[in-house]
Amino acid sequence: MLKDFFHKKRKYAVIPSEQTKRDIPEGLMSKCPKCGAIQTSKELDKNLKVCPSCGYHMKLNARERIQMIMDEGRLFEYDADMISEDPLEFPGYADKLVQQAEKSGLRDAVVTGEGTIGGFPVVCAVMSFDFFSGSMGSVVGEKITRAVERATQKGYPLIVFSTSGGARMQESILSLMQMAKTSSALARFSDKGGLFISVFTDPTLGGVTASFAMLGDIILAEPGTIVGFAGRIVIEQTIRQKLPDNFQTAEFNLQHGQLDKVVNRKEMRSTLIKLLDLHTVKEGVSRG
Repeated sequence: MLKDFFHKKRKYAVIPSEQTKRDIPEGLMSKCPKCGAIQTSKELDKNLKVCPSCGYHMKLNARERIQMIMDEGRLFEYDADMISEDPLEFPGYADKLVQQAEKSGLRDAVVTGEGTIGGFPVVCAVMSFDFFSGSMGSVVGEKITRAVERATQKGYPLIVFSTSGGARMQESILSLMQMAKTSSALARFSDKGGLFISVFTDPTLGGVTASFAMLGDIILAEPGTIVGFAGRIVIEQTIRQKLPDNFQTAEFNLQHGQLDKVVNRKEMRSTLIKLLDLHTVKEGVSRG
């Protein structure tokens, strides 16, 4: 027995060679940025990019979210050809716009349009963090304003999925003006009795939070979403105090009355359908 014990082969971890690493197709595996769990990208996509180990909600781009939320994944897009013309001729901005478009496959940081959710017609705006960190420039503000105006004309509910790092500094005052423009359009929409459901996704900061995103009749957020105006470091330096670890999270905002509900991504579509069912009717269907 002792002889067998000493001669028993030990098992060692095998470190993949550089050749093996090169042979693994890029994008095949994904690592959770929060817990480090590794899973195949295909399985992660099936789970709506929610980590099965810790529940972390990874970022979705606008097209992925539309596919997840809308009936048949279809949105009849508004203003699809609208692009920024670099109104202030900010150095390097035009080139960056081209780079961002190539990287994201979008023309700007929001996709707007109309479609149905659970059979209920809606006007929808979906922001995308992968275009210029979801920053709000004149095109984003104009597209959202036009979406609000079309929802007003058609009498459809409005749903906006927000994600943003704030105003787009390359457009300076023109970017800040979008806060007033979108808010004014929403005021007119509200006066007509329109339903506005605002959904925060990670992160939603700056001028987007300080304008249309916080004006929803019903405000939802995905778990762990960071919601606020200024960043955590800026606030701590200003007030010279240490903030709670969960400061600006969706759960913190819910606890302090800023949100109505934190909704898991897997339940978001069914939650929206329930809310629409409570407040609207399907086309051609009478409640009488």
